[in-house]
Amino acid sequence: MALLLLIGGCSGRLDNDSILHTRSPVKPAELLQTDVDRMATLAMRNNLNSLYRLMNKLYQRNPREWRKNAHPDSAAAERAIQHAIEHNLDWPTLGGRRDVAALDYALSPGFQGDRVAAFTYAIGSMLVTAHGGRTEFYLTDSFNAQFIHNAARNLEKAAWMLGQRRDASGQPLLLSNEVSEQGSNLSYAVEFGKMVARLDLLTHVLEERYRRMGANYAQSLFLLNFLPVQ
Repeated sequence: MALLLLIGGCSGRLDNDSILHTRSPVKPAELLQTDVDRMATLAMRNNLNSLYRLMNKLYQRNPREWRKNAHPDSAAAERAIQHAIEHNLDWPTLGGRRDVAALDYALSPGFQGDRVAAFTYAIGSMLVTAHGGRTEFYLTDSFNAQFIHNAARNLEKAAWMLGQRRDASGQPLLLSNEVSEQGSNLSYAVEFGKMVARLDLLTHVLEERYRRMGANYAQSLFLLNFLPVQ
């Protein structure tokens, strides 16, 4: 028993060390990022990855959707949607709509296209729009904390809409979370929750940064310090 505990303890330390010491090399572009810029870039990357996992799950439960377009399989459809989101392109079946306008249209009973594609694109474009139209952030970029906060609230509404919207026959427009006698599948809600949490954390960090900038300026006036000019 003691030997097993010792082995288990060693294994835990090795796993922890591997996590702590596994770092990707610093890219030259990162030298043009503040800590907040880097955090926002990582949060955007992780939120888009969560969105793409959500899209994959929706296609698995709703395979009829990807068959509505010209792509040979769901993987090809996913790649096309990712490309449109990350290169700021319109999605054909949305008639030029983006972010919140596209989101409402994608979950309307009258929409006839690939609903998974439209829903995913709408959320992706909303995230990008809320961050000033960018997916990577540098010293020259600025953020609007209110827009990022609003995006988090919109995600909560989108998650609710996904579970509640029905067609004329009372069936869900898209199958997602499931709670039944056979089991529960709340993985869709989990991905939404991760995205909301990241956006809320970034909002708080931005608010604190701007608050501290104001506080530091007030302190300099109170202490009668001259401000640096170079």
